[in-house]
Order: sequence, then C-alpha cells, then structure tokens
Amino acid sequence: MTTEPLLEGRELLQLYAAPTGPTQALRGVDVTVLGGRISAITGPSGSGKSTLLALLALRERPAGGELRHRGTLVSSLSRRELQRLRRREIGWVAQRPTHSLFPQLDARGQIAQMARLRGVRLAPLSSLEEVDLSARARALPAVMSGGEQQRLAVAAAAVGAPALLVADEPTAELDDDSAALVLGLLRARAAEGSAVVIATHDARAIAAADIVLRLRHGVLTGMVVAGQEHTTAIDGQGRLQLPEEALPLFPDGVVSVKIVDGHVQLHRPE
Repeated sequence: MTTEPLLEGRELLQLYAAPTGPTQALRGVDVTVLGGRISAITGPSGSGKSTLLALLALRERPAGGELRHRGTLVSSLSRRELQRLRRREIGWVAQRPTHSLFPQLDARGQIAQMARLRGVRLAPLSSLEEVDLSARARALPAVMSGGEQQRLAVAAAAVGAPALLVADEPTAELDDDSAALVLGLLRARAAEGSAVVIATHDARAIAAADIVLRLRHGVLTGMVVAGQEHTTAIDGQGRLQLPEEALPLFPDGVVSVKIVDGHVQLHRPE
C-alpha cells in the first residue's frame, strides 16, 4: 500500500454566492489524500462535504489556499489539462448517480465507454459482476432502480483502478447487501492503489474507511485514523478545532491553555 500523497490541500477556501452575499463553504481546510486508502468525509448537511469532494476531484478550483496534484499546483493547470486529468485519472460519482452516467448507453456500454476514455482494456461484464449487475447489462439507466443506478455509477467510475476515486454518498440509498458490494469494490480499488475519497453519513461506509475526516461549518474539526487514533486539526494560523463532543465542556466558548512538561492542557477558565 502506497502512502505517497496524491493530493495536498492547504488552507483551502471556497466561496458561493448567496442572497446575502458570498458564503464560505470551506474555511481554511488542510487535507492530504493518500493512494491505497479509503478516506471518508463526514459531517452534518451544509458542512462542506460535497464542496471539498468537488475540489479534490478537480471539478472546481479553490477560491483560496493551495491544492496540489502530485506536487503540481492545480491553479497553474489549464482547463484542457484539468479535463485530461479528470478523464484519465479520476473516477467521479455524483450524489445523484444519473449525473455520472450516459443516458443513451446501457450498463455494458457505460463500462466500455469509461474503459475507452481511460485507455484500458477490460471485459465490461467483469465490472458489472463486481456489483451484481451482469443480468442488467443491456438495461439503460432510465429503466434501472435507484440502487442499480448507484451501483452502476460506482462500477463505471472504478474502471481501470483510477488514481483517484471520488464518490458523494455512494451507499446512501442501498440496502445492506448492495452497500456491501459497493464498499467491497471501493476496498478492492484501494488495494490496487487507488486513493478513494467518499462523503457519507452512512455508518457502514464510515466503518469501512481507513481515515475519517470530520467537517463542521466548513472547517475540519477532527480525524480518526484506522478507527483508533483521534486527532484534531490545527490550521496554518494555529487555530485549534475541538471535536464536537468536547464543545459542551466549554459552554462559554472560552478556554484556558496551559503548557506543562511539553504537553498542552485545555481547561475551563477559573
């Protein structure tokens, strides 16, 4: 399993227009995406999960901060270069799976088209078998159920084990058996070296991740590695984001900081 960073974001800022003026969807997020790992981005609705996914999938450029792909500053790449990167190296699954599929192609054609775009050779049925859709090989997306569309979108995005596989809520509408198929496919691609990043509320998907990043109000508030190590983020300005479960300990929003024997201690002010 490789641990070389595929993507590195520092102080990422993203703005969106709102009736009341520009709104910060992301506020100074630092993130590193590693090949061979599944990273899950969690947080309540409106926390910035989908926005961060769009930046990592190179579908948007950040309004501020730096995003690097294999060490190259994304802001220095032309639109054509970004398009080439997305086609060759990035699998993308939108929250609505039909937005990731070609409406005029049947399931087999979806896989074949992605293989052509990525320049890989494979038997389309083998990809469909991974998500139990071989019997629907000749079905168009419009006649598939929502769960079938979701499984097909993930299978198509995963064709050729792309360097980066990004999925927005890939198991949200799936029963346990279908979710297990999708998560098994994502795990298989990670084992082949793909960096897998998902946004999710699903406890099943969170449990399958190697790294869990927690967002709240556009800020990274914590990280869990391998289900054990709980860390929290310090941004480039030295600001510390406490885990949500720690906030009730400081109801006034004020904390006393002490350094004792090389350790930082946080207390309620006396």
